[in-house]
Amino acid sequence: MAEDNKTLRLFTTRMRQLILQYKQLKKENEELYAMVDAREGELKQLKEQLEQSVRDYESLKMAKMIEVTDGDLESAKKRVASLIREINKCITMLSEQK
Repeated sequence: MAEDNKTLRLFTTRMRQLILQYKQLKKENEELYAMVDAREGELKQLKEQLEQSVRDYESLKMAKMIEVTDGDLESAKKRVASLIREINKCITMLSEQK
């Protein structure tokens, strides 16, 4: 009988240890899941920031191309105006020779 009581107490002790270990592992598992969820949220936010940065970069690149084109356009206008003045001078000179 004493042997049975000893075995029963040992079994009860082991069972309590297993229950405590289960509770600890369950708590740790919940914490790990919370960490994973937090990292996934952070990753999603970083992906959104990256996509926004790519869109901003493309917009800036387009703006720079337009700016360069406007600069070229301004330069072309000045060259055309200069050529028109020279042509007018030539026409004036030819008119005076007649």
